[in-house]
Amino acid sequence: MGVDYYKILQVDRSAKDDDLKKAYRKLAMKWHPDKNPNNKKDAEAKFKTISEAYDVLSDPQKRAVYDQYGEEGLKGQVPPPGAGGFSSASSDGANGYRFNPRSADDIFSEFFGFASPFGGMGDMGGARGGGPGFQRSMFGDDIFASFRNSAGEGSASMPPRKGVAIERTLPCSLEDLYKGTTKKMKISRDATDAAGRPTTMEEILTIEIKPGWKKGTKITFPEKGNEQRGVIPSDLVFIIDEKPHNVFKRDGNDLIVTQKISLAEALTGYTAQVTTLDGRILTTPISSVISPTHEEVIKGEGMPIPKEPTRKGNMRIKFNIKFPTRLTAEQKTGIKRLLTS
Repeated sequence: MGVDYYKILQVDRSAKDDDLKKAYRKLAMKWHPDKNPNNKKDAEAKFKTISEAYDVLSDPQKRAVYDQYGEEGLKGQVPPPGAGGFSSASSDGANGYRFNPRSADDIFSEFFGFASPFGGMGDMGGARGGGPGFQRSMFGDDIFASFRNSAGEGSASMPPRKGVAIERTLPCSLEDLYKGTTKKMKISRDATDAAGRPTTMEEILTIEIKPGWKKGTKITFPEKGNEQRGVIPSDLVFIIDEKPHNVFKRDGNDLIVTQKISLAEALTGYTAQVTTLDGRILTTPISSVISPTHEEVIKGEGMPIPKEPTRKGNMRIKFNIKFPTRLTAEQKTGIKRLLTS
């Protein structure tokens, strides 16, 4: 009889459709080539055999021919003696039935809703020729548990997977992040019209930038990715990035500004003037001696705190003191006299 498909799937000859599905689901997951990276060649062969067994036994016509004539009769390789409808030169199966085996990838894709749960971003087809064609897994082994348990052991099919999120950087000026703003982004994506034909959809997305948002903040638009058969569209995720500013540096909720001053100003007094991100001018007189490590703090003039809109961080003024490159003998004498008096 050749290959025993019932034994391969570990089911009785009286197995019903649900029994076959449960057996295939368990064995296909166990022997998927991506699940067996250290024994991939043997796993591929086993995986194809399991797929072929399921393909035959789950199809009433194929199963009937197989039950009566065996694998050889099914595939028309060695017509059994006395079998009606066979001719020695024919490659057809019993009674003119032609066996058209499907690739393991196609069966897996049809059964689970996608070619492989173990790799491929948005890859629906996998390798269609029955060859290896499986991409290296992006996930750890715990992915197998989630696929086994999500629909119950006896479930006929798995829910469709969701496409991998599409991430895009959204550059924002420090002024945008200080005051808050609205940005509009035009997107284009593959979709299906009412008649089921492929089409391209264009859409304007409105992104509300809240005051105080930091670099790395994510704004998610659910299921705005391309539409594909058997796949839930990907989420579109915008990630806030902060453009460099020519005056300020951001440190958490604080704003840092560095001002250049002369040594004379550092020693005798200096009035700092800073234009804020919303256009106000802050004037801060400093009467104490300004050392190279001195930092003048203006409370409440930093970035807004997103979770507490009425509060802000601080502004910190640092100083770059310009020392003279040379002094005359008279200047040196005068400085010594002033500093030692």
